[in-house]
Amino acid sequence: GEALEVTREVNCVIDFIHGCEDQLQKLKKQKEKGLLYGIPISIKDHINCKGHVSSGGMVKFLGQVKEEDSVIVQVLKSQGAIPFVKTNIPQTMINYDCSNLIFGQTLNPLNHQKSPGGSSGGEGALIAGGGSILGIGSDVAGSIRLPSSFCGLCGFKPTGNRISPSACSDRTFVLAVTGVLGPMARDVDSLALCMKALLCKEMFQLDPTVPPIPFDEEVRLRGNPTSPFAQQ
Repeated sequence: GEALEVTREVNCVIDFIHGCEDQLQKLKKQKEKGLLYGIPISIKDHINCKGHVSSGGMVKFLGQVKEEDSVIVQVLKSQGAIPFVKTNIPQTMINYDCSNLIFGQTLNPLNHQKSPGGSSGGEGALIAGGGSILGIGSDVAGSIRLPSSFCGLCGFKPTGNRISPSACSDRTFVLAVTGVLGPMARDVDSLALCMKALLCKEMFQLDPTVPPIPFDEEVRLRGNPTSPFAQQ
């Protein structure tokens, strides 16, 4: 409901992920609760979801319905998260605004005269507007960091190949800088929880090219001056 209200104002959601209600019912019956149990998560347009299009903001891709979830979506689901919407991006994604000829212009929810930034602009607008508490964006040259900055959020660009980029529609670009997927949220703790959930056995099995290094809570807390590790 919140997501619909936000997108009516700023045009940030491009698709509703059908089947998310069924997924919630299945989760309730499972004995093991994942780290992201029951958390609705928004997903950037180009990240493949079964039965949905990854347009990249380009008309030529509109007929190509994806047959399976990308690795990151599979891992999110295994951790109990519920991907529920896909969000807008600029055409080709190599852009710091958020507009394309299919879905139009996304606005900044804090100021409708401004851009939410890009290319994860739909994510930035939806989370800042209160329609999502956690989202997955991607970043090559600022595409998580810029919309996070423009929309007053926290975003994290992981090291290249830390999270599996497998089955994302932008793999066709040959880039000198590795494109990475990463979380966006309203606070750093949410980013850390998401990274901890993603860096799990499931992902390392699904994509053997990702180094199987789990999340290191101690290293994160060392960077926080209020943590007990920093005071030692």
